[in-house]
Amino acid sequence: MTPMKKDIKSIAIVRLSALGDIINSAVILQFIHQKYPDAKIEWITEEVFAPLLQNHPLLHRVHTINLKELKKSRSLKELFKTISKLRSLGKFDIIIDMQGLLKSSIVARLIGKRTHGFDKNSSRESISRFFYKTTSYIEYDENIVKRNIFLASDGLGFRINDSMLLNKQRVFDVEKYPLSKSEKKNIAIVIGASWESKKYPKEKVAKLCDELGQNCYIIWGNEKEREDAMWICKNSSFAILAPKLSLLDLVSFISSVDLLIGNDTGPTHIAWAQNVASITLFGPTTKRMIYETSKNLFLKSDSKVDIYHIDKNDFSIKDIEVKNITKKARELLI
Repeated sequence: MTPMKKDIKSIAIVRLSALGDIINSAVILQFIHQKYPDAKIEWITEEVFAPLLQNHPLLHRVHTINLKELKKSRSLKELFKTISKLRSLGKFDIIIDMQGLLKSSIVARLIGKRTHGFDKNSSRESISRFFYKTTSYIEYDENIVKRNIFLASDGLGFRINDSMLLNKQRVFDVEKYPLSKSEKKNIAIVIGASWESKKYPKEKVAKLCDELGQNCYIIWGNEKEREDAMWICKNSSFAILAPKLSLLDLVSFISSVDLLIGNDTGPTHIAWAQNVASITLFGPTTKRMIYETSKNLFLKSDSKVDIYHIDKNDFSIKDIEVKNITKKARELLI
């Protein structure tokens, strides 16, 4: 049974990674605050993502762990130190594991006993259910944003509908990035992704910039992406190399553009979070990964996708026609 409203004074959210998932999960904060304005909400995440959440006005505190480093070092001292840290966070009325993996469920259980997570039929790693006191059921193939918000709101005893999501406030409170003023529209293009098969070919990105004829800022996150971004800039007079951006700068930058076009990756999801128009390109994944609105659109290749067995060798994103992206972009820029 979910706790009564009057019982909720402190909430811990466990969402360790990845960037896109944290962005899509953080939308829940404004709805929790609406229902429980006096509750203290704390978030546990991987250290690398802490800057994104650290100064969020609706979070009382952000706690970090470094599981990747623990796995790499295999240090018992650091392991016990992490366990001790989690056990010392204090008592919470409810601990919500929004990740649904074995590692996140263990983290949640180390914090306390009042844990809530996905049931055995809703999680990618069903073993995680053994670490929860209460669970929620939602189809695994449901839209990822709806899964996240349903889990948390169900555990807290309330519901969030589509109207609430469509009228949400910006997820992150950041200042606008000082882009140079121009008669042209500012478009951010995200070229990176965690898998090569998720990336739209740089040759087509350059062509896209030419067809758009606007200020096309190429977002990059590492040296390989920077090299690709520079190639695009050399092959299109409308492409502009975006500066090196911290996580917060990235949110600020994307919050300031007129449109974002990108692969299925964390930075692309920032546009939806910040109520910025966007077009997400899908090859080996599907529109399940975004919350589609009248200004947050998608284009998917013709390949068939089994979400239970994602084919990382599906490079069909390259088949998406530049003219189709341009058409949607112009509609959004009107």
